[in-house]
Amino acid sequence: MTIGDLIRLLSDGEYHSGEQLGEQLGVSRTAVWKQLKKLEKIGLQLEAVKGQGYRLAAPLDLLSGPAIIERLPAEPRHHLTRLFVEDTLPSTNTFLRERFQQGAGHAEVCLAESQGAGRGRRGRHWVCPWGGGLLFSLGWRFDEGASALEGLSLAVGVVLAEVLERLSMPVALKWPNDLLLQRNGGMAKLAGILLEVSGDVAGPCEVVIGIGLNVALPGAARDSVDQPVAALNDVRPDITRNELSASLVEALLGMLPLFEQHGFEPWRDAWNCRNAYAGLEVDVVQGGHAYTAVAESVDATGNLQVNVNGEARLLAGGEISLRARS
Repeated sequence: MTIGDLIRLLSDGEYHSGEQLGEQLGVSRTAVWKQLKKLEKIGLQLEAVKGQGYRLAAPLDLLSGPAIIERLPAEPRHHLTRLFVEDTLPSTNTFLRERFQQGAGHAEVCLAESQGAGRGRRGRHWVCPWGGGLLFSLGWRFDEGASALEGLSLAVGVVLAEVLERLSMPVALKWPNDLLLQRNGGMAKLAGILLEVSGDVAGPCEVVIGIGLNVALPGAARDSVDQPVAALNDVRPDITRNELSASLVEALLGMLPLFEQHGFEPWRDAWNCRNAYAGLEVDVVQGGHAYTAVAESVDATGNLQVNVNGEARLLAGGEISLRARS
């Protein structure tokens, strides 16, 4: 028995006695109790009522491989090599990087309910309760080499924004890798994108596209993050993660072959019209140096142009962070 097996039984939001859970899982009540005690540690609130048993405080929307596949149209279903849905992983990105090392990985997708070593950009830990987010990675092999990948993370951002906009989510893009929810006159981080590349600069290379999107985020998790954050359920609690996953798989599998042919240019205008900070003053942190600039637009390779006291500068990703001035 794993904690995932127990969570699946409790995911309906109904009460289950310890005896019933033990019988269904083939273990003792004591073993069930030990696993139940772990739930709050992974961000799941448990309710217990004498004579009725245990239940989760809120039903869980669990990921399902078959449910995702059946939502895919024929063409993306044909192009998807393999779909993995895991309970717990160190990292979905790491999982696909290891698949590439084994000679697989291309057009494969990995999702997880929880990850222990998930990272955002610049090595930051990605906070996500068990079953509370979309932890998504897709692998793709490029023949033209890493030098042809300029702007790819921004194109992924456009694709993700378009998927969410079709769900009536008011979103904006923050250079280079964040997606923000626009609500109540402000903006809060909804999702982050992390690309990991291996291979040659000029020869074949492999890319893992990692996306972390908040779906349901309790107050305690929000309080542990040092910036305003938002979740899909803040606006659309009716959207399932399986529906969202299928839409994202379809959109990315449609975008990547076109990106191979044309680079970032076809997505440039779409990114610029969603630029969260266009025309606004921002603090640019680059290495140990910080300065104030006015954010402008991105060029055909995804570099962001900023204006510093009348001087135009281009920011080219890497260890650069932007923050809106308060």
